[in-house]
Amino acid sequence: MSKIVFQHPRSLKHNIFHYCPGCGHSIVHRITCEVIDEMGIRGITIGVPPAGCAVLAYNYFDVDMIEAPHGRGPAMASGIKRSLPDRVVFSYQGDGDLAAIGMAESFHAANRGENITIIFINNAVYGMTGGQMAPTTMLNQRTTTSPLGRKQQLDGYPVKVSEIFSKIGGATYIERCSVSSPLHVNKTKKAIKKAFQCQIDGLGFSMVEVLSMCPTNWKMSSVDSCKWIDDVLGKEFPLGVYKDEIAALQNEAEAPA
Repeated sequence: MSKIVFQHPRSLKHNIFHYCPGCGHSIVHRITCEVIDEMGIRGITIGVPPAGCAVLAYNYFDVDMIEAPHGRGPAMASGIKRSLPDRVVFSYQGDGDLAAIGMAESFHAANRGENITIIFINNAVYGMTGGQMAPTTMLNQRTTTSPLGRKQQLDGYPVKVSEIFSKIGGATYIERCSVSSPLHVNKTKKAIKKAFQCQIDGLGFSMVEVLSMCPTNWKMSSVDSCKWIDDVLGKEFPLGVYKDEIAALQNEAEAPA
């Protein structure tokens, strides 16, 4: 009998992705669907797509999806989770959606310790609208609205979302990953699964930040964009676990009264 080693996830619809060639969104969509399948939570999962490149995520995820206004994903996800606490609820957001217009919603959802998960895609530019400077754009990085590079005196510093959220008392699990190589893709998948399990166990707010390729707006090939994440973007936004209180909360729950 032959062994199946690779197949189309049940939670991923059979549609052609609209994303640009080499974009990391399609990878994150797929591994998120693989996690949903492997955890057996397809029937209880609700996703909240953003405005931006992933605005049509409901065309790809074969789970319940509820579109949010720009930046309001965590607020909508919080309402869904409070109304339906037995569901697994995640918002899927880009750097503009989360770190610009939606920073207040995201920050305060974490501060309240909402039992939701955010999958945060960081490609350091506004992808859908033409490659403008984003909150995560690096110093001296050129974009369509910073053609000479981002300058601290004019534009401030890039926002380090995982580092900031790791200091919030209500946050339980924060990790930054990437999809620049098969090794990193596998690590990102494990992080998403851990974040979902954190939510299923009722342990509070979790977020997985993913450094993702944007070859079109970076103006480089798909291969070079993966290398750029490893050599440049990953230096500005180091990969790793920024907060993990899962074990501590589990021990606290199991401790005798």
